[in-house]
Amino acid sequence: MVRIGRAVVARRVLGTLLAAGAVTALTSVPAQATPSGSWHADLSTVDGDDVNVRADAGTLTLRNAAWHRKPDVIAGSAGYLVLGEQQLGRPVNRVSAQVSAETPKGTTVEVDVRGRTGPQDWTEWLPATPGAAQFPATVDSVQVRVALTTGQDGVSALVRDVSLTADLGPRADAVSAATALTYKVYGTREGLVGGTTSNGHVITSRDHFVSFPSGKSVSPKGTGNYTARVCRTDNSRCEYAPVWETGPWNERDDYWNPGSIRQSFKDLPQGKPEAQAAYQDGYNGGKSGLGYKVGNPAGIDLADGVFWDGLKLSDNSYVNVTYLWTGSGPTGVVSTAGDPMNVRASASTTAAVKGFAANYAKVTIECYVEGETVTGKFGTGKIWDRIGPGHYVSDTFLQTGSDSPVAPHC
Repeated sequence: MVRIGRAVVARRVLGTLLAAGAVTALTSVPAQATPSGSWHADLSTVDGDDVNVRADAGTLTLRNAAWHRKPDVIAGSAGYLVLGEQQLGRPVNRVSAQVSAETPKGTTVEVDVRGRTGPQDWTEWLPATPGAAQFPATVDSVQVRVALTTGQDGVSALVRDVSLTADLGPRADAVSAATALTYKVYGTREGLVGGTTSNGHVITSRDHFVSFPSGKSVSPKGTGNYTARVCRTDNSRCEYAPVWETGPWNERDDYWNPGSIRQSFKDLPQGKPEAQAAYQDGYNGGKSGLGYKVGNPAGIDLADGVFWDGLKLSDNSYVNVTYLWTGSGPTGVVSTAGDPMNVRASASTTAAVKGFAANYAKVTIECYVEGETVTGKFGTGKIWDRIGPGHYVSDTFLQTGSDSPVAPHC
């Protein structure tokens, strides 16, 4: 493969640093070492990864306790702080948190954590309070997210300290496999242009992201750590899009997980969203976990660009969804000027377009072929990566951490 220009050098250096654990693909905040396994969250700094929070003399609170991040929110507000990666110096699989906070009636404080399992790979976000977050595998660095919510405009919790302890506990159930989970669920159009997603992204016209009813799979702003492949039910059109939002209908329904680790509604079959069970079967009295009367069986929301342009849908409908982070294998992150890239039926720019891969999407690379020479973000080359059944993209637009192919030849 031929690579040219400074982008190639940057890609090679970044790949080396990622492999060495020297930098994180998530945030510009340097990783902090904690050999003891116990530390206090730094609540004094708010940056671009964070949403509607402020730090006053080390106390974390909502920046605007009357800010409604989307037009359909009538009252209440929310925000969160995403801390930099914390290196632990030893393998752990369990993290617990203790929170010191003032929580007026109607306010909540939640602490979630996730562990790094590879240069570009993370576990899902898991609640560290109450109890402890139990990872499915050992990790040696973690990240913390502190979320504040209020149901009353103008009232906010005050978080004074979050202390964390990481250790090695009993092994948890693992869900990652060679093949990522796929389920057929009902998809609805997100819309709400001008609103803000739960990770702080301001929704634009014909935007490209998706939303699931659980905070476990929300990628921090400007990343696609959690990405889904969404296809029409005949698989004629697909889009690979990052998860940037929480919803529809629920906020704690990671329905793709088995009941042993599903956060809520553990009695439902794996792969069946609570909203679908409520709408079709009268589950939970026909209401969502938030107490709303469920008006459709949606298990995914699609931003307008995914809905209209990626899948070319004209109405809400069932779609095939692959939760890519539940699988394993080499990956690459789509890096373009902002617009999604075409996914082709073969390794040529004249091949049929099968859909899109959105900017920031983290895709699984099944194998590679030699095809048409293309100049992209990372130089010039003839390597094309197969990222799904009959789905090919030029390797020159994927951040893989290597100038050589990262998957076997097809």
